Amino acid sequence: MQVFDSHVDTPSQLIRLRNLGIDNRYGHVDFPKLRRGGVGGSFFALYTPAEMTPDAATRYALEMISAVYDAVDANPDYAALAFSPDEAEENAKNGLISVFIGMENGAPIQQSLSMLRTFYRLGVSYVTLTHNGDNAIADSAAEGKRWHGLSPFGKQVVAEMNALGMMVDLSHASDETFWDCIRLSEAPVIATHSCCRALCNHRRNLTDEMLQALGEKDGYVGINFYPAFLSERFLSDPADAALFDEGERVEAAFIANPADPARVKAWEEMQDRLESLWRPGVREIVDHVDHAVSIAGIDHVGIGSDFDGILVPPAGLENVSRIGLVFDEMRRRGYAEKDIDKVAGKNLLSVMRRIADKADIER
Repeated sequence: MQVFDSHVDTPSQLIRLRNLGIDNRYGHVDFPKLRRGGVGGSFFALYTPAEMTPDAATRYALEMISAVYDAVDANPDYAALAFSPDEAEENAKNGLISVFIGMENGAPIQQSLSMLRTFYRLGVSYVTLTHNGDNAIADSAAEGKRWHGLSPFGKQVVAEMNALGMMVDLSHASDETFWDCIRLSEAPVIATHSCCRALCNHRRNLTDEMLQALGEKDGYVGINFYPAFLSERFLSDPADAALFDEGERVEAAFIANPADPARVKAWEEMQDRLESLWRPGVREIVDHVDHAVSIAGIDHVGIGSDFDGILVPPAGLENVSRIGLVFDEMRRRGYAEKDIDKVAGKNLLSVMRRIADKADIER
């Protein structure tokens, strides 16, 4: 069995001077941890904050792509880029971890289908249309007031992504954006890192109707590991919430100047403190897997950990090297090995193939 994770935020960590070739004490993802976790490949997402101007977002996305290419080039014994499931399978035969590239927040394409095509040529295989803010493409779950779904340009983006074989990612999308894409996309759509609203009533999570629609669309949902999407109990204690808020401030200060030794030390100490929070763990993750499978079907559920994009990981899953515990829990619950293989990664590769098959253009 090999794991294929549909969403990690590691590219922004590369900008913060992390070396992926060594086993870092802090941070969720690096090549040694991926190998120990049995991960065959991960989508490295180019995350740009909603508050960035389009020009700044474009520059930052290009810097992250460059950093991803450099990290892979610097570690040829560990990893190789992959732009298709076939390439990922070839990498696996050679003992290499596949690094796919996604884009989280479509702002870097600005309002240009030509820019969309350029990012596709650079290796971007999916675009998460929005992040925590409405943009020129669509409304987000965090706001959801500008367009009431896709913008006129956003409808063009979806059509162009279908033609290219790029995957339309609806994590972070508003409910109205989700349903617009279900209606308009001629190819399956995906939610790379989302959980189930029936189990945790968060606006970022998917309703049962959404999960059913993804299954009927022959799409995919990757279950997210962020504690706030897994359980409403997370941060219900005011003291926990206060520590989490302090952690966000310390992290922001570190991000603003990662070369400052004092800020690095403060952030490392804060990560140790954050592990004292009550957090959901493996059982809650598999609860969401169970629920998504029951609604969308076993062929449409996978893992989208959101590692390196979450302030604190689930209990017992402090980094990607421990991701196998999720599949151990599935075994304890009686899943057949072939179905565990599907959730671990085969479903992600399969939906990539289905979307590519509907494209008008070969990569």
